[in-house]
Amino acid sequence: MLIARYFYKIQNKIQNRVRFFLRVWLFMSLSMVLQAQPVPSIFAELDNASLFLLNAQHQVVMAKHADKAMIPASTTKLMTAFLALQHWGAEHRFHTNFYLSHTANHEAVLMVKGYGDPFLISEEIEHLAKTLAQRLKAQKIESLSHLVLNTDYFQANVILPGHSSTQNPYDAIPSVLAANFNTLNVEQQQGILVSAEPQTPLTPVARAWAMQPEVDLSQGRVNLGAQAKRCENYFAELLSHFLSKEGIRIQGSVVWGSLPADQSHLIYQHDNSHTLAELIQPMMRYSTNFIANQLALILSAERYGAPATAEKVAKMFQEEIIGQFGWQDFKVEDGAGLSRQNRLSAKQLVMLLQKFKPWRHLLPEIMPQVVAKSGTLIGVTTLAGYIEVPISGRAEQLQWAPFALLINEPASYHTRNQITQRLKTALASQSLVSAP
Repeated sequence: MLIARYFYKIQNKIQNRVRFFLRVWLFMSLSMVLQAQPVPSIFAELDNASLFLLNAQHQVVMAKHADKAMIPASTTKLMTAFLALQHWGAEHRFHTNFYLSHTANHEAVLMVKGYGDPFLISEEIEHLAKTLAQRLKAQKIESLSHLVLNTDYFQANVILPGHSSTQNPYDAIPSVLAANFNTLNVEQQQGILVSAEPQTPLTPVARAWAMQPEVDLSQGRVNLGAQAKRCENYFAELLSHFLSKEGIRIQGSVVWGSLPADQSHLIYQHDNSHTLAELIQPMMRYSTNFIANQLALILSAERYGAPATAEKVAKMFQEEIIGQFGWQDFKVEDGAGLSRQNRLSAKQLVMLLQKFKPWRHLLPEIMPQVVAKSGTLIGVTTLAGYIEVPISGRAEQLQWAPFALLINEPASYHTRNQITQRLKTALASQSLVSAP
């Protein structure tokens, strides 16, 4: 029995030592796997590009020039969306105020105070016109002498850096009161101008702009040019049209002016039927510069007071980013990412994505298991988002790994997507060791 006990103790010691060495070997093996992997050869062929990829446990999987400040293009919208969602919350709704006043001759005047609502599309204006008409009729008003627009929430004709004077929809300027993202969709049918949207009438402003010789309707949707008053007048015409359908006539013209000091004249505050999250989702999917810049301007007005200006937008980004992240080597001066002076690094974008995770569902799927925001300028292509990582043995459980890829040289989106596919492969090889 004593001999048996002796050999039993010896066996236990050997097994314990074997287990110990197995643990050491496994730890060393996992540590080697978790070291940053070499970048894909297609990325290595680029001269001016940066890359940063973490796994779901915040461990570096792949990195190259990750701290280099680069032009981020539309991945800048991730920062704009993050600041907006953090400031207002996903359920926030932007509003527009309507006031009722009277002239010395006791004629009714409708006054509109804009706050930059980015999503006043035709359907939304028609919707608000129905409620507004009910409020007016409740006060026995069926005719208005004229409309007064108050647009002092933004600086007149404010233009953010990166704007180009093209007819493209993505170059639409910001404005306090804006309809359909300050764009038109007009076409010619047998030589006659008609609206290409059944929900949008062809107003005088739209017709006059579409007839300008420099406006090329063959490209489809065009912007309303660089005059904010033209954009605001277009909003007023659509509002007048939809009010008339509800039995409220507007006799006179549109004028710009201030509001009465007595806020009791407020007859209706319209809260947009779309939440902030519902605005950001199409902004990300279609890379809508107009929405992004409107959000940046509204944020700056709330932080520093109206009117919003380009200088206040740049200051807002500077102070918010330093306060949130503590970065020093960066520059963001517009909300859309159109400015070629903007600078962010791949590592900074990944740090941002780590904070953005609660809203990752607002990003579009650009390939299976990848949701991300892309960016494109001449000579710039970028992508930043999350790669879905299934946990080995637990297929129902998923993790999301943030990555950023910034290419500041001519390259196609195919190159960008091929590199992203290699990142997916690198993460798949780590899915076992990534399991918590």
